[in-house]
Amino acid sequence: MTHPTAGSQRPDPLGVELREVAVQVATAAAELVARRRAEVLGSGTVRTKTSGTDPVTLADTESEQLIRSELGRLRPGDAVLGEEEGGDAAVDGLRWLIDPIDGTVNFLYGLPFYAVSVAVQRDGQSIAGAVVEVSSGRVFSAALGAGATLDGQPLRCNDVTDPALALVATGFGYQARRRVTQGAVVAELLPQVRDVRRVGSAALDLCAVAAGWLDAYYEHGLSPWDWGAGVLIAAEAGADVRPPPATAPGSHGELTFAAAPGVSAAVLSLVERAWSGPMP
Repeated sequence: MTHPTAGSQRPDPLGVELREVAVQVATAAAELVARRRAEVLGSGTVRTKTSGTDPVTLADTESEQLIRSELGRLRPGDAVLGEEEGGDAAVDGLRWLIDPIDGTVNFLYGLPFYAVSVAVQRDGQSIAGAVVEVSSGRVFSAALGAGATLDGQPLRCNDVTDPALALVATGFGYQARRRVTQGAVVAELLPQVRDVRRVGSAALDLCAVAAGWLDAYYEHGLSPWDWGAGVLIAAEAGADVRPPPATAPGSHGELTFAAAPGVSAAVLSLVERAWSGPMP
């Protein structure tokens, strides 16, 4: 369940180099999203994807196009997989993962919890990534073996050891059948932890574990672009993490998990006990 952290191995030179690329392109995209919000919401250019509650806006597509363009200029030849335009599903070699707006529903409603997430994997393992919170401009980033930072300051997860005092976050899919199951897991978990949060952005939840703003986070059904950067940032801040297989699409319902080491085994056990079957 653990992931190599800054204290357990030497910095990966390519990861350190590509961290700067991830920060650069994610920051540029976040600035575009911030500028475009009022224009996009007034234009009526909002459509849906997997269900009527799963929106995508013009800002999503413009953000991804900008990132793809910049990666094409800075890293020509690298594979790219994005939420809106798809791309290369193979995990061999280098592959960039793009979530142009993680938390689109929050973006639509004006809740400040949405972000641009950019990561790069080598042979299916994240080696660099950046998550930029659009409303605040805060930049979370990490490189394999080199630690995680928030606006350049090192991050470290909490040292909590009692799961009853753990603040846990989760998220829900857009399909009603999956939500029924996810709701049952929360109902089982809630009496056994400090409290449960649902922020609406997997990338920011994972970064919050890294920053010590949460003690644990779990969600079933994330796609690689949802967790590619955030899992690395959490791991490099000392969290225990369990990402899904890099080849797994979100439709398969695999678990993504990150937690402070002192409560990780206990919280994971609670989640797995609450739902042991496959997620719809």
